[in-house]
Amino acid sequence: MPDAPETPPPLGPEVDPTPRPLPARVPHPGRSVDLEPLHVRHAPELWLATRTGGEERAVAAWAYLGYGPFASEAALRAFLGGFAATHDPMAWAVRPHRTGTADGWLTLMDIQPANAAIEIGNIYFSPRMQRTRAATEAMFLLMRHAMDDLGYRRLLWKCNALNAPSRAAAARLGFVPEGVLRASMVVKGRQRDTAMFSILADEWPDRRDAIAAWLDDANWGPDGAPRAPLRRVGA
Repeated sequence: MPDAPETPPPLGPEVDPTPRPLPARVPHPGRSVDLEPLHVRHAPELWLATRTGGEERAVAAWAYLGYGPFASEAALRAFLGGFAATHDPMAWAVRPHRTGTADGWLTLMDIQPANAAIEIGNIYFSPRMQRTRAATEAMFLLMRHAMDDLGYRRLLWKCNALNAPSRAAAARLGFVPEGVLRASMVVKGRQRDTAMFSILADEWPDRRDAIAAWLDDANWGPDGAPRAPLRRVGA
């Protein structure tokens, strides 16, 4: 009796293998915030921003980052000199229209053109910028740039597994949990478990539309508060 034909091994779906473009160091204007390529000239404004919100909140803002807090404007400037010059991560300063000053930064990082994968991370928002419309729009501008302008297929969010605010932000923006990498890093002398989240290209339109609707001027009242909460999608 002849041998039965072998069953071919299962394979993933075919995708467009064309490498995606690298992000460029260009501004991204928004409704409530502008993103500017990070530069050492932002140091004075960023230094003042780091001092807002009281000592406890100012220190807590650095708890899960691999750098900071900085002891002086000179120390911050020295850090920015190197950080602003890298291409991965690529950093933007965040300038909310409400304050008119640079109040934080965020990056695109772990950029993998061949895999069409990219991460948004290294996010520092000063205490006065946290939980604002500008904070959400700053993240959205880079998310939209990566997925719509550059055509990436996988948008990644990673954070310390103990960082409850970051995990909540990922869920609010529609990122899907992928699990936890145990003991994946050492940060400031402490073991870090890393929580992983992603949005894929076929999930992105629903996420984009939900965030865009929340950010739309029609959703904001004269008191500066949103009329409706951000619609949760795919959580």
